[in-house]
Amino acid sequence: MFQRRPSGPASARSGDRRARPVRAALVAVLAGATLVATASPALALPPPPPNPTDSQLDAAKSQQAAAAAEVGRIAGLVAAAEAELERVGVQAEAAGTAYLAAEEALLEAQGRAEEAAAQLELAAQGVAAAQVRIASFSRDSYMQGTALSSSAALLDANGPGELLQRAALLDYVGANKVEVLAEMEVARIAQANAESAARAARDEMAAAEEAAATAKAQADAQLAAQQGAYAEIEAQKSAYEEQLQGAQIQLLQLQGARDAHLAWQQQKAAEEAAARAAAERAAAEAAAAAAAARNSSGSGSSTGGGGSSAGGGPYVRPTSGRVSSCFGPRWGSLHGGVDIAAPIGTPVYSAHSGVVQRAGAASGFGLAIWILGDDGYVTVYGHVNTYFVRAGDRVRAGEVIAEVGNRGQSTGPHLHFEVHPRGLMYSGHSNPVPWLRARGVDLGTVC
Repeated sequence: MFQRRPSGPASARSGDRRARPVRAALVAVLAGATLVATASPALALPPPPPNPTDSQLDAAKSQQAAAAAEVGRIAGLVAAAEAELERVGVQAEAAGTAYLAAEEALLEAQGRAEEAAAQLELAAQGVAAAQVRIASFSRDSYMQGTALSSSAALLDANGPGELLQRAALLDYVGANKVEVLAEMEVARIAQANAESAARAARDEMAAAEEAAATAKAQADAQLAAQQGAYAEIEAQKSAYEEQLQGAQIQLLQLQGARDAHLAWQQQKAAEEAAARAAAERAAAEAAAAAAAARNSSGSGSSTGGGGSSAGGGPYVRPTSGRVSSCFGPRWGSLHGGVDIAAPIGTPVYSAHSGVVQRAGAASGFGLAIWILGDDGYVTVYGHVNTYFVRAGDRVRAGEVIAEVGNRGQSTGPHLHFEVHPRGLMYSGHSNPVPWLRARGVDLGTVC
């Protein structure tokens, strides 16, 4: 927000111009003392990361080693289980093949039994035919006279013709009787043999099939049991591998935390050294500014050295502190000025003489001041904590116009300083470092 300029009301400014360098020098000396006493908050490190103890690291290493050993042991069991599973699988496959062979043999035996049954049927038909023949012969014999002997049949013939006829009939009947009896005997033997062969074949093949089925069932059971054992060991292996992975992750996290803590310590030491160097430079600059202000006050001149922080020369350093960010592109955008890190309340000086064009709230800067210099350049002072000028005020180079702050989009207390040529307020950004260097003011940076 706007406050009255340290030099007093506008009506009394002309009488107080000569006293301003002395006041500016005193403020600069106080700012330098503040920089020496404390490091710049803009350089503040984040809180330190956790630092695991050696015992925690050793425990994590031991846990990882134990998990790795268990994974190795389980891997051996898995290999043995795989070998046993392969062996049992081969046996189960062989038992299945044997069962199929027994089924095939049973089918063949059933075929042979059917063939024997057909032969048995033929034998039975032969026996039946023989029995029919015998019955027919017996009937003929009965019709011609029972218990008729061959001699009686011949003697009983009426004449030679009948005698010859009966002799031929007796010869035929005798021959056929013997043949029928032989056929009947052969048929009975064939029937018995066929029945025996069929029964033996069926019994043998049924026993073989039952044995093969039993062997197959046992092999299948062994295979299922081994598959279950293998699955159980494989699950144990997966669990131990997961434990190993967790132990490795924990060890990596602890080791990473230890490394991060060591890096933080190194960064902290470097930042502290840089802050001390910046504070020493700021103190020297403040002392030089105070001496220049005293010399300027003693001689009655309203101007001072061009390179001092609070001098009344044509160009001065906008504030004391260390350049923390240079001019140039940042992540696809233009950082249109330089950032000078300093504690909140550090004086901000007008870098050149000119007229205030704007002072107050500004998007991104929080609070900012725009000054159109007599040289035609516009200088911008952003993120200020408070300001002492307003639009239309005329200021001299080295006049205190504000204090360093941390307002707006800021990551730490600092002054954002910009330079615009040809009276441009918001465009045409120029690098402030070479612009000031060309005018005798060195910010002590390679930007």
